[in-house]
Amino acid sequence: MLASATALRTILAGTFESRETGVTSQLEAYRVSAYNTSKQSENKIHDDTVARRFGFSGGLVPGVDVMAYMLHQPVRKWGRDFLERGLIEARFVKPVYDGEIAEVTGRESGGVLTIEVESRGELCATGTASLPASAPSFSVADFSAVEPVAERMPVSPSSYEVDRWLGTIPRTWAGEAADEYLTDIREADAVYAQEGLGHPGLLQRVMNKVLVDNAVLGPWIHVGSRMQLLSAGKTGDEITARARVTGNYEKKGHRFVELDALVVANGKTPLAHCQHIAIYQPREHAAA
Repeated sequence: MLASATALRTILAGTFESRETGVTSQLEAYRVSAYNTSKQSENKIHDDTVARRFGFSGGLVPGVDVMAYMLHQPVRKWGRDFLERGLIEARFVKPVYDGEIAEVTGRESGGVLTIEVESRGELCATGTASLPASAPSFSVADFSAVEPVAERMPVSPSSYEVDRWLGTIPRTWAGEAADEYLTDIREADAVYAQEGLGHPGLLQRVMNKVLVDNAVLGPWIHVGSRMQLLSAGKTGDEITARARVTGNYEKKGHRFVELDALVVANGKTPLAHCQHIAIYQPREHAAA
């Protein structure tokens, strides 16, 4: 198996801080019929046959889509304000599978929303969300704009050298593509369609592309993210990431990469500051 829930909790312990204090209030649970959007992707951890070889029951629903489910709760609570300056942190400890119900709960304490995702009676993801008084300021000029590699090579530790800057191929979700994305993540909140806004889960997809656009990976898994939103993106924005590798290490036989990135719209508008953690070589492949 790729990593047990206990192992991943241990690996990620201390990566994200908990700030839960004070009186708590419970949000209404949000239930999603999970959908594996990446069955045909290059990452075969989402393929039923390959995932079973790693000890899973089937192909994993992408972590970025589980995070999109989690985003429903803070957007429900804070509305567009959250899309303009909200902060969310998430870590994924057990898989969510296609067609199964994912229940997303939110509990507020001291201005912090603690979010959990359960499926099959198991805790699958945890996180927190909050609404800062204002969005922090980030300059696009502080994040190097580079092209992705001209030719992707099989992944190795040298693919993600610490302090290396990585770029992405520009992505755009407009019209039918934007509608299809909302359908795929089962998001029915009217704020996106009514105001022509892009869902922040798309920014997480672009963060995954930092890895994919710069190396040919085998099965790999997204294990955690922190995303500070800086501006509400619009459907049709051309989105890129300017990412610096901040960590590349082995732990419990897995090879991990950590990224620090600014996600940018149309080459000029900062949409989010993101930290992203992934196992880019599971121990089974790292040892091969």
